[in-house]
Amino acid sequence: MERNMIREHDTVVLSHDIKNQDLKAGDVGAVVHTYESGKAFEVEFITAVGETIALLTLRDKDIRPMGNSEILHVRDFATI
Repeated sequence: MERNMIREHDTVVLSHDIKNQDLKAGDVGAVVHTYESGKAFEVEFITAVGETIALLTLRDKDIRPMGNSEILHVRDFATI
């Protein structure tokens, strides 16, 4: 899947840390809305029990599609 092929409801991977949200490169989110013909996306990041921890508008350079051969990894998220 190419970067411009990201669509609503796709699972995506964060490309870099977003420190003010305590998100790290590799965190997985779901695209809930697409803007500007795929140049920006509303992405939701949730905990394992479904609590939203961040809902962010990100550019295409901030995320990438998840690859078919990748494996998910769990990390603790310290809530404030």
